[in-house]
Order: sequence, then C-alpha cells, then structure tokens
Amino acid sequence: MPAIETPAPETGEKSDLDTVWNVVVHNDPVNLMSYVTLVFQRVLGFSKSKAEKHMMEVHNNGRSIVWSGIREQAELYVQQLHGHLLLATMEKSS
Repeated sequence: MPAIETPAPETGEKSDLDTVWNVVVHNDPVNLMSYVTLVFQRVLGFSKSKAEKHMMEVHNNGRSIVWSGIREQAELYVQQLHGHLLLATMEKSS
C-alpha cells in the first residue's frame, strides 16, 4: 500500500485564491450621478443611500472601492459595471 503524502506546510505567501480583491469605480466626465447611483443599486444591490454615498465618493475623490472579496466575483462585477459604461478596475487589497 502506498504511503499517503501530507501537504507541505504553508510558506506564508498568499496565493491569488487567498488574496482579497477590491472593485474600484473611477470618476468619468460622461455619466450622470443619478445614473451611477442606479447602476450601483442594480449591479451591486446597494440601497439608495449606500449607492449615493459611493457615487459621491467617486465624484469627490475620483474613486471608490465598491466591493471586496474573491477574484472571480470581482471580475464579474467589473465586467457588469463595464457593461453599464462605468470605468471600473480591480486591485489587490493591501
């Protein structure tokens, strides 16, 4: 009977599976603030007040982190936001 191999101990390095990703929406000169608020509600499921808070952060600061989590979901949100013509990117959380 072959010996069962045990997994190697963790090295302390984070893989992409362990990394938290941020979805960032950037300010643009095209979309109305009311439209951005609506997209946040539809795509991200935000309440109107939360959507308005993030929209104002985009407007005043040039960007807002609207979601954080696993890479696959971040990619999906970025794709959906692009589908609504918002400028969105994802970045590794620090």
